[in-house]
This record gives sequence, structure tokens and C-alpha cells, in this order.
Amino acid sequence: MRVIGSLDGKSNVCNRILDRSEGDPERSGGCGQCLQPAVQPCLNVEEIRMPTRLKWVALVASTPLLVTACQDAGSDGTASGESPANAPVATTECASKGELTMWERSGGNKQMVDQLVAAWNAKNPDCAIKLTYIPHTEMVGKIAQGIASGEVPDLMGMDLIYAPQFEKAQQLVDLTDRISSWPELETASQGHKTVATMNNRLYGVPLYADVSALFYNKDLFTKAGLDPNKPPTSLAEMREYADKITALGGDVKGYYLPGNCAGCNIFTVGPLMWASGAKIEAAGPGDEPLVGDGVKQVLQFTRDMVKAGNVHPGDRTENGETFHLQFGSGKVGMMGTGNFNITLARQQNPSMKFGIALLPGMTAGSSASFIGGDLVVVPKGSKRVDDAVNVMKFLLSDDVQVEVYAKALNLTTRSDMVDNKYFKAEPLVQDVAKALDVGRTPYTTSFFEQINSPQGPWLKMLQRAYYTNDNLDTVIADAKEAMKSIADQG
Repeated sequence: MRVIGSLDGKSNVCNRILDRSEGDPERSGGCGQCLQPAVQPCLNVEEIRMPTRLKWVALVASTPLLVTACQDAGSDGTASGESPANAPVATTECASKGELTMWERSGGNKQMVDQLVAAWNAKNPDCAIKLTYIPHTEMVGKIAQGIASGEVPDLMGMDLIYAPQFEKAQQLVDLTDRISSWPELETASQGHKTVATMNNRLYGVPLYADVSALFYNKDLFTKAGLDPNKPPTSLAEMREYADKITALGGDVKGYYLPGNCAGCNIFTVGPLMWASGAKIEAAGPGDEPLVGDGVKQVLQFTRDMVKAGNVHPGDRTENGETFHLQFGSGKVGMMGTGNFNITLARQQNPSMKFGIALLPGMTAGSSASFIGGDLVVVPKGSKRVDDAVNVMKFLLSDDVQVEVYAKALNLTTRSDMVDNKYFKAEPLVQDVAKALDVGRTPYTTSFFEQINSPQGPWLKMLQRAYYTNDNLDTVIADAKEAMKSIADQG
């Protein structure tokens, strides 16, 4: 198992790339065929910094740790002899008394998670959750070590990009028979459900969602003679609008490209490729990455933006550390970013008027988004699976979706809950929520190596496109070869 990649965000996050592990003997049995994967705890860490809710972490393994997925518990994590069929019907209340333990990564949407836990605890003081934040860079190793020793929390939040890796290693409780029939799941974020599923088995539900969209400065649109209520609907219009905004002079630029952040780019440039009909990463061995004319078209678009002077020169060194501050500065006309930036931009620049649109492609009206965020899952060895499942039911309930998520102006994780009084009072949240309908989340167990690594082929390809005159066909071919080599290693 390869557990060395992370994408927070955005997760927020390839139109349901099919799982290629079907038939894998590592996934074909219960305890009779348990694997003992070498899980790489994160002992040597390189972190690509991102703002509060948007950290992209490069977890580079150095020492293997054998983790046995087969424990004294049954295949779904229940006590031996107990089957999911005998489990109680899920409610939004305690299944048993006593404190519940929950781990969640730092660097995610802490404010939202804190409010969700507080709401559960207020309703269920007899089984209150004790929430512990684990440093993002230590989370994978902490989970692996906990599973090996049997010292795991009752439930945990997990960056959704990690899920396929842990599912393949059989380190999460299979919740299919307990939760798959819930009506609430019918409208739950498809991106989250995709990565929470392997071989038609379901391992978790959304904890929170982040999506990417195009934020645009209405004040700069007006000054540049553009209609502030008509954002661009194609890459050609983005270029036209950026030229006019940059022409305002001073320190104002029409567009923003984070030049040294792999995760930022898959979150914001990746959707431009998807919207243009391209496929980016290889799902597994034998799968072809970087497919479609949209790859070259978007690389040419971004190269032209840089050469035209439509991005700040300092953007070239952006590694994510100040990504969240760029749009609120008031000096960027258009920028791909996430729903978290609504609140941040208002705090940073209260008088700035701005709008939100979908990230477009080559053809007018085409669009895409990266769906990221976290899942709620149950690690193998949990002794409180019934309570953990009830917490999931609670999170998906109508009341929590509206009175906790929406009230805090966070995206609801169910699409049928978007029509609520809080979002009606805040049109920008409604606008960014539209990205859920066109959002995608990559599904591959080599996401870090292919995409998120600061030394990986994705960022190298983009940097050559942005800042050199290298032939784009050669640039793409080199990246394609590297991605295929990584994916072929399984």
C-alpha cells in the first residue's frame, strides 16, 4: 500500500475514475485473506504550505512499518461474532454511554469540525466526542501505528484523497451494510462518495467539502470597462478580460497562477483541463495520463497569460504559503481558489466587491471543479462502531446540514440542502455551491507521486509550460512518460 499523498482541498475534489483494483487478491477476502501491507509512516516530511484550509502535504516515507489489517475484530470492525446485520438501526443519538474519541487532521476546516463536534456533544452529552487534532504531516503515520498497535480512535476525519489507499489496505471498517441504504446518501457529495467506495463497498461519509471556483474582482471589472455581472465563460474570455484588467496598470494583474505549488494547481488549473475535455492522472497500471487536446490547450493558455504579463512576477515562487491572501489583496482580477476564500477575502478587504463563477474550459459554457475536503471513517479496531455510525447519521441529518453547516456559511455536504435561508441571504455561497454539480475528485493510490509531489511530473510540466519556451508536445510527453511509470509500479 502506498500512503504517501495528501490533498486537502480541494478535498473539496477526473469524473469518477474507475477503481482498477477489482479482482485484486488483497481486496477479495475478509480475515481469511488479510494483507499485511508495508505502510510508510511519514518520517521524512516535506510540506508544501497552503492557507488555513488548503494545505497540500508531501509525505515522503523512509521506514516501512508492517500493519496487519486482520485483527481480532470482524471484517467490519465489530467485535468478533457480531455482524452488521445485528447492528442497531442508526440514529442521531448515543448507541452506548462513554466518551468517544475522534482524530482529525490539522490544516483542514478546523472551525467547521469544531462546530460539528460541539453540536453532537450538546445533543449527546452521555457519549460526547473528545476531538484530537493530529498535525497534518503526522496523520498517516499516526493512523498506521495506531492500527498496528490496536490503539485507534473510535472514528476519525480523513483527507478524502487518502481514502483509496487505506481502503485497499483493509484498514477501515466496511460500513456498506450499515449505511448504504440511507436516503441522505443519495444527495451526498459525489466526489466524497467516490473515494469512499472501493469494489462497491462503502467506507465513510462526507465530513466537509471544499470546491474550487473562479473568484473575480467586480471593482476591477468595472474599472476595466467590463460588466461586473458577467464573468468569463471560456478560456478565451478569461484572456480577454485579464488583458483589460492588467492594462489598468499599477500593481494590478488580471490573473493569478501559483508557480511553485503542485496542489494549488491541481485544485485550480486541473479543472480548466477537465472542462476542456482532458484527463490528467493515470488511475493505475496501464492507464494513460494526460489525454485529450485540453491538456495542451490549457498549457498554452497559461503560458500566454504569463508572457502577456497578466500575472505578478512573484507568483512564480508561490508555494502555497500566501495563496489564500492573493485574491483579498484587491490586486488580482481573476483567480481560481476555494469556497473558504469567501470569508477570508471579506475579512481581508471588507469593501471589495467580488463574484464567483465556475472555472471554464475552452468551449463557452463548459466548466469543472475540484472537490476536496474530508471524510468521516472508522479505523479497524474501533470498539464503538455503532456510535461512530450514529455520528455519521447526525452529520448528514437535515438539521445539522442547515443549522450547523449552512449557518456557518460552509458548504452543505448534501446537494438537496443548498436551498436554505442562510445561503439565500448569502448569494456567493449559492454561487460556489454550483461547483458541486461539476466537481471531480481524482481516484488513484499514486496521487502524491503523480500530482502532489513538489518534484513530481505534474508541477514540472506546469513550470516548463509557464516559464520556458520548451515545445509543449515534448513537455507533455515527458510528463506522460513519468506519470505512466509511477502508475505502472502499482
